[in-house]
Amino acid sequence: MDRSNQTSPLVGFILLGLSAHPKLEKMFFVLILLMYLVILLGNGVLILVTILDSRLRTPMYFFLGNLSFLDICYTTSSVPLILDSFLTPRKTIPFSACAVQMFLSFAMGATECVLLGMMAFDRYVAICNPLRYPEVMSKAVYVPMAAGSWVAGSTSAMVQTSLAMRLPFCGDNVINHFTCEILAVLKLACADISINIISMAMTNVIFLGIPVLFIFFSYVFIIATILKIPSAEGRKKAFSTCSAHLTVVVIFYGTILFMYGKPKSKDPLGADKQDVEDKLTSLFYGVVTPMLNPIIYSLRNKDVKAAVRNLKRRKLFSK
Repeated sequence: MDRSNQTSPLVGFILLGLSAHPKLEKMFFVLILLMYLVILLGNGVLILVTILDSRLRTPMYFFLGNLSFLDICYTTSSVPLILDSFLTPRKTIPFSACAVQMFLSFAMGATECVLLGMMAFDRYVAICNPLRYPEVMSKAVYVPMAAGSWVAGSTSAMVQTSLAMRLPFCGDNVINHFTCEILAVLKLACADISINIISMAMTNVIFLGIPVLFIFFSYVFIIATILKIPSAEGRKKAFSTCSAHLTVVVIFYGTILFMYGKPKSKDPLGADKQDVEDKLTSLFYGVVTPMLNPIIYSLRNKDVKAAVRNLKRRKLFSK
């Protein structure tokens, strides 16, 4: 009888979150809620201005609008679940809902990796080949580039989610995380996960390694071109067109490297502390980065500032 209970398939998971630290839960609930509202407002405004302002109908701002929409989708796939876990001890999530949440978060993360690479190529062409920019980055080129990012990210997420959800989960059903993070779910499988690990490694190479190398070499050529500009004012103006993107790239990939690159503690006494640190780092990656993106682009971009002011004037006049 006990054996049948142990081998029966699970119908859901329990998200542990920060249930062992109730004081932190109350503080982070308010903090994450405020950040989520800023994400919705900031990225929503960026999407609006890139659509409504004719001066922003260029490849760079088209990619920026996609990035803002992606950030809204990414946070919406996880933040409501995180907020609910702060209010509900040992939050239970159905198996199917866990699969959907895993797919959405993985798809948005993979898509952003590719999209940031596309944005680096756009900046490379604009600075290194400005005369050919209208021809190279025509609408027939940059729209399929953005669409390809979404398709690639969604396809990868579908493969990884399918492989993970086909595994048997017949033992512990407690996920030591805020959400159905794929690595946390794989730890609960009672079967060989070597195929999943190999598949994840290949995905990391394609969606992390290749875009990082592409961005790196793009900026090598960009910086080399900027340094050749004779005037200091010209160099400053050229660098300002890509500084916001470079800042977002550093924050995005820097957080990923910090999350997965730091050594794991072998001290059992420090395991709980490290688990909390890993969760909070994941929270930073999932909430703070999407919140900073519109702030970075609006503070460092005169065109976006002007478009936001025009949007405010339209609202005032409409009243």
